[in-house]
Amino acid sequence: MDFTLTPEQTALYDSMRRLAREVIQPGAAERDRDGRWDPDVWKQTAAAGVAGMPIPEEYGGSGGSIIDCCLVNEALAEGGHDGGFGLSLGAHWVIGTVPIWLHGTEEQKRRWLPGLCDGSLIGSWASTEPEAGSDAAGIRSTARRDGDGWVLDGTKMFITNGPIADVCTVLAKAPEGPTAFIVPTSTPGFSVGRELDKMGCRSSPTAEVVLEGVRVGPEAVLGTVGEALWRVAFECFDWERTVMLASSVGGMRAGLDDAIRYAKERQQFGKPIAHFQAVAHKLADMEINYQVCRNAVYKAAWLKQEGHEHMLEASVAKALVGRLAVENALECVQIHGGYGYLKDFPAERGLRDAKLVGIGGGTTEIQKMIISRTILA
Repeated sequence: MDFTLTPEQTALYDSMRRLAREVIQPGAAERDRDGRWDPDVWKQTAAAGVAGMPIPEEYGGSGGSIIDCCLVNEALAEGGHDGGFGLSLGAHWVIGTVPIWLHGTEEQKRRWLPGLCDGSLIGSWASTEPEAGSDAAGIRSTARRDGDGWVLDGTKMFITNGPIADVCTVLAKAPEGPTAFIVPTSTPGFSVGRELDKMGCRSSPTAEVVLEGVRVGPEAVLGTVGEALWRVAFECFDWERTVMLASSVGGMRAGLDDAIRYAKERQQFGKPIAHFQAVAHKLADMEINYQVCRNAVYKAAWLKQEGHEHMLEASVAKALVGRLAVENALECVQIHGGYGYLKDFPAERGLRDAKLVGIGGGTTEIQKMIISRTILA
């Protein structure tokens, strides 16, 4: 494996990091405090080609490779210091747009992808329910045939981008089995329930979604009826555990750089605290954690890009980042001391944002189950 970046990829990373510093980072603390999504930030990043990064140019996308997408996610998180933006972008990409590209008919692609790529539409995915999280097969939302169309009923929970999405791919149980449906959020019967007040990633809106007699035509079916769990949903999880995970790696880099900068500036006992071994070793451990996580994520992403089996590597990366991102964030707070405990400093926000990676997209416990089953098979 060769992880050497091309000059074009290095330029892409640098440009995305600059974009994040100029557009995403200003106001990040205020958006977190208010739990507020900023459409202007979205429009400016979408104008730079971010919204359609993984999608081929023929559908209006930027045609980025898997590694390109990882680099963009990482750079935006490193420069933007806003885990919420990364969460909403990731949901828009990997579970809102990519499934339509990979599993949609040509008609579905032509209808939805251009708007999703230029940012005029925001995508989302609805599979999790109050009683079906890790057990994705346990969904209770139903899809019944009605003439040549379908009627959807049920309640979805923890839907990232739920309040702002224009199109949502809904997983529901048809008589033949779990089936995915592309649903415009303006469809009668589709409504956003309570918006959820989260611990972290607060600038990304998350909500309950209610389906009450939502009628869609046959053209709404994404992929094959009855096979969406294994074909569409598991593909979403795969992208979450590779491409979307790179955003957390960027967050780790941002926290580490912040801790290094503070340790060099903060004076105690007549010298910078970075000169004390206790602090220097914390920084060394944070660098080790960052390098381990970044290598794990990019290995899984490279295997995916090259078409190799990578389920084990993706789960290893997800489990590692889920644990070590929080460990690094805790050490960042510790190095900042009392200031790290204040909301005025990014360290406190970084800790809250970091916790989600061990929960969303398959918990750390689920990843360990996958890993153990794979190595014991």
